[in-house]
Amino acid sequence: MGLRERKKQETRQALSDAALHLAVERGLEHVRVEDIAAAANVSPRTFNNYFPSKQAAIVWRAVQRTTGVAEHLRARPADEPLWDAVTKAALTPYANAGTPGEPWLAGVRMMLGNPALQAEFLLSSRTAQDELAKAVADRLGTDPAQDLRPRLVSGAIQLAVQVAGEQWLRADPPVPLETLLRQALSRIHLELDEKRPS
Repeated sequence: MGLRERKKQETRQALSDAALHLAVERGLEHVRVEDIAAAANVSPRTFNNYFPSKQAAIVWRAVQRTTGVAEHLRARPADEPLWDAVTKAALTPYANAGTPGEPWLAGVRMMLGNPALQAEFLLSSRTAQDELAKAVADRLGTDPAQDLRPRLVSGAIQLAVQVAGEQWLRADPPVPLETLLRQALSRIHLELDEKRPS
C-alpha cells in the first residue's frame, strides 16, 4: 500500500472510530455527520467522500474484519487443511482484541438495536460472505457457481462470527470476542466430525 492509500485508510479508520464512539456515547440518532467529521478533524465533505452515511461509517470496522478473513485465508499455507486454514483466518482479525468494559458493551447493545444499522450490517455481511466464498473456491480450485462447498464454508464462518458476537454482547462477565469465536468454530468442526460416516 502506497503512502496515498495508507493515508486514505487512516482517514477512513479515524472516521469509523469517531462514528462508533459517538454513537455509543450519545445514541445513533443523536449523532450527525458534522459531529463525526469534527471528531476526526476533517470536513463533512471529506466524510461524504469516504462514507455514504453514518451507519456505513459505524459498520466499516466490522466489515473490514469480516472481509479481511478472505485475505487472511489466501495468505495461509496451501497445504494446510481447509478448516484449519479457515479457522485461523477467521480468528486473526480478533486476536488480542481484549475484553471491553460493561459501559462500552451497554452502548454497543443499544446502538445495535437501530434498524438502519442492522440493515447496514446485513448488507456488509453478505459482501464479506461472498468474498470468503471466492477465497475458499480459489483454495479448492473450484467454481463457487458449480460447487456448494465454498458458500457452505463461508456461511458457516459467517454464522459463527454472528453467534459469537451475540454471545459476546450478553456475556457476564465480559469475555474477549476471540475466545467466543474460537469456541463457536470448534463446535462447528466437532459437529462436522461427529457427522462423518465411519
